Amino acid sequence: MTYLVIDGAQGEGGGQVLRTALTLSIITKRPIEIVNIRANRKKPGLLRQHLTAVMAAQAICNATTEGVELGAQHIRFTPGVVQPGAYRFAIGTAGSTVLVCQTILPVLALANGASRVTFEGGTHNGMSPSLCFLEHSYLPLLQHMGIYCKVKRSSLGFYPAGGGKWEIDIAPSVSLSQLRLNEAARQFAANQKNCQLHALVSQLPLSIGEREVKTAKAILNWHDAASLVTNVDSRGPGNSFQLRLSSNTHTSVFEVVGEFGVSAERVAKRCAGRVKNFVRSNAAIEEQLADQLLIPMVLAGGGSFTTTKPTPHTTTNISVIKQFVDINVSAKQHHDDESCWTISIGR
Repeated sequence: MTYLVIDGAQGEGGGQVLRTALTLSIITKRPIEIVNIRANRKKPGLLRQHLTAVMAAQAICNATTEGVELGAQHIRFTPGVVQPGAYRFAIGTAGSTVLVCQTILPVLALANGASRVTFEGGTHNGMSPSLCFLEHSYLPLLQHMGIYCKVKRSSLGFYPAGGGKWEIDIAPSVSLSQLRLNEAARQFAANQKNCQLHALVSQLPLSIGEREVKTAKAILNWHDAASLVTNVDSRGPGNSFQLRLSSNTHTSVFEVVGEFGVSAERVAKRCAGRVKNFVRSNAAIEEQLADQLLIPMVLAGGGSFTTTKPTPHTTTNISVIKQFVDINVSAKQHHDDESCWTISIGR
């Protein structure tokens, strides 16, 4: 058997290479051999979260695998036929359930039947997209493309306790529409009806969230923006502070997860700083969403959006995509605005 060899050390050299390769292996029906998995990380190889992503990819298509175990830096994955249905995947740590979901969601969306997938583990760990990002930013844009999903939360999972539980219903998609997103977010930020502040607090004083909201309102001058502090159910203490900016097409979610020893004011300042940097540009899509949209847009056969300077995750994703699919993916900086880039996908 001939395997497409993917170097896990390329680009940012983390879990992004693994997840993208798994998704595209199933969709393109190409067996893969991934070497140097997470070679650029302090703890290389498969951790619980990455192992769960491989096992999830294996389960939904009855794939044949070799070398899949904790710590593995070299695996083989031969995809089978995708089977929609009911699945459950538990990470066992506070590792990101959202990243596991995003590994298999595009595959199940293209299947010939509906699926319901239950996840257990981390939902807000500060190192990856959160469940709130998935619900309020990522999935609504997928719906514009023709991918319909519904999330039901049972509990959230903050680092380090984890313990989050949620499920997603994924409807089969008949066809996908291309996205063209180029309206600068700054024009919507001028109207505070498009702005929202939201603090989540678990097993901690609500005053933490209230201080975050107060600080961010002062920094951004969002005094008339809607705000909310919510006490949420979770296995352990945790805090997530989010700033949301809505446009005609989608909502950008900026989030900082609280840490012990870091004040509420510092959390809010970090989050507000990200928003300020974003609205200074003429970009439509913030950097985290830019990375996550690439595979769905490739599956739609094309599309484009403006964003800020592509992150290593985004450029790595582009590189891996090109190894699987004969499609042009380009990232070009604007000559008249160096803070803005256009990412275009097309045949």
